[in-house]
Amino acid sequence: MRGKWAVGIEPRNFTWVFRGILAVSERPGGSTSVHRRVRRDEELLWLRHQGFTRIISILPVMQNLNNYLEQGMTAGHYALRGGPQQRDVLDACYRDLAQSMADGVVVLLHGDDVSDRLLGVVAGYLVWSKRVVSIPASIALVERLFRRSIGPDGRSVLVDLPVRS
Repeated sequence: MRGKWAVGIEPRNFTWVFRGILAVSERPGGSTSVHRRVRRDEELLWLRHQGFTRIISILPVMQNLNNYLEQGMTAGHYALRGGPQQRDVLDACYRDLAQSMADGVVVLLHGDDVSDRLLGVVAGYLVWSKRVVSIPASIALVERLFRRSIGPDGRSVLVDLPVRS
């Protein structure tokens, strides 16, 4: 393979949260209704060439695990479905993110698309990790970074923000 396609294609709505260590995008290959295997493979190739070695998903059902493993990436899955377990799921997700980043692992965090819920997870992580001092400051930062506002679904994630021990 030659030319620009030799390194794959950037996933849709790809945004660095912390350049070189944590990024967000929609699911490699696209959302469920428009998912394409060829596109997924091209996007995973691009991610690998960018140094990503871990993918963390917040989808209700883990999809593409084997494809991530085939590309030499590890994967974490934290199904955010709301309800009483959401705080525990968020805590496990945030701990995974923190440990991966501390180990120097380059991580892609994704949902089916870059939804309010995914942005809420990012805003929550910033507060949980003490990188931002308050929820309103975190919301403002994430909204500026992604150039859109976080709606009720994303803000509801922040209601379940676990306490870091």
